[in-house]
Amino acid sequence: MALPSAGSLAACSLQPSSASIRACHAPRPPPHLKPGAAAVSFARTRQQRRANATKGGVSTVCEPLGPDRPVWFPGKSAPPWLDGSLPGDFGFDPLGLGSDPESLRWFAQAELMHGRWAMLAAAGILIPDLLARWGFIDAGYSWFDAGSREYFADPWTLFISQMALMGWAESRRWADFLRPGCVDIEPRFPNRKNPVPDVGYPGGLWFDWANWGRGSPEPVMVLRTKEIKNGRLAMLAFVGFWFQAVYTGQGPIDNLLAHLADPGHCNIFSAFTSH
Repeated sequence: MALPSAGSLAACSLQPSSASIRACHAPRPPPHLKPGAAAVSFARTRQQRRANATKGGVSTVCEPLGPDRPVWFPGKSAPPWLDGSLPGDFGFDPLGLGSDPESLRWFAQAELMHGRWAMLAAAGILIPDLLARWGFIDAGYSWFDAGSREYFADPWTLFISQMALMGWAESRRWADFLRPGCVDIEPRFPNRKNPVPDVGYPGGLWFDWANWGRGSPEPVMVLRTKEIKNGRLAMLAFVGFWFQAVYTGQGPIDNLLAHLADPGHCNIFSAFTSH
């Protein structure tokens, strides 16, 4: 089960569209400088921002967003530690949880992994429910009692196997967080330059075979921002699934169909009035 982490507070889920993110990358040299000097000054500023992001362990690929990037509240300035180098950074940290660089680095990775697990959880809840309705698997499936069903092995065997596999994967992820690049498993080929992986974004042939995450910094930042946005929505969706299961005893598909049939009575307010 994946619930929102403290990293969610370090960057708000009220994000503008990816088009506005792209706009932040457009070069805008100061108008008072000559063209040649403006280009040199602007390039130096971009290089310094990327160096600062790399130094903080955030990214070696993404281009940090500029000071004119969209923020969660129009007209409000982002805190200095949220400098636009994190995907999904819209300057939301009212409690100052990310003021410490190491804490911010950990929160960013925690939110990224929680979001990915939540997206898998949401798919694992919805897809079997739909398959059961279409007759591909046993009828009567519900995600909240899936643990009580019989599978190809007994529960203890499944539990120990899962702990071993998850422990191996998580230990390698933790090692990569402490020493970035130490668990690189990218195959080596002649005449092929392997990319430098970012923490949390291994990429390469195993995890980015379509090469979507490698290229100019702008599309990389846009794709990673989309992933964070979808992960935050998935975390909220899982909380909604859990709430529905507790108060209605039904899955999300049943609740959706009931709401569409009678939206005036089957809604979030009826869950409180019926218990």
